[in-house]
Amino acid sequence: MNKRIIPNTVTLSNLVLGITSLWFTVESQYKEAAIAILLAMVMDGMDGRLARRFNVSSDFGKELDSLSDLVSFGVAPALLTYCGVMYPLGYVGFMLSMIFAICGAIRLARFNVLEIKEYFVGVPITFAGPLMAIFVLMSNRLNFYFYPIIIALLSYLMISNIKVHKY
Repeated sequence: MNKRIIPNTVTLSNLVLGITSLWFTVESQYKEAAIAILLAMVMDGMDGRLARRFNVSSDFGKELDSLSDLVSFGVAPALLTYCGVMYPLGYVGFMLSMIFAICGAIRLARFNVLEIKEYFVGVPITFAGPLMAIFVLMSNRLNFYFYPIIIALLSYLMISNIKVHKY
């Protein structure tokens, strides 16, 4: 068996979970959508480790990972946050959610071209997206106005130039 298949399959499971989150959101099953994002985070944490362990890291795998991350940690949390919490804000809530996904895409593109090994530039989308999912799970405990503020803040932090220690 080709060892390269293993980490790429895990990466694709991340993507499948992101798409599943989108489907749950469309079906108004917000808790399940948030859980799918958190499970995608687990898969995302495994794929790179497996690629390094089997010594099969590749440019293809890196690009596949970024595309999967955009869906699972950019688009899915943005739609979940809008539909699950911020829909009363109408276009403003939708625009804030869209900006989150766009900033996530910019963050991933920058990550792919910088090749910095010691730290991240900006908050990783793999942190921001799952954090938004957790906040949606806590929506009955958090003030409604927390959501537009935190989604705007995380959007900015993803594209900022702050250095974040690699975990």
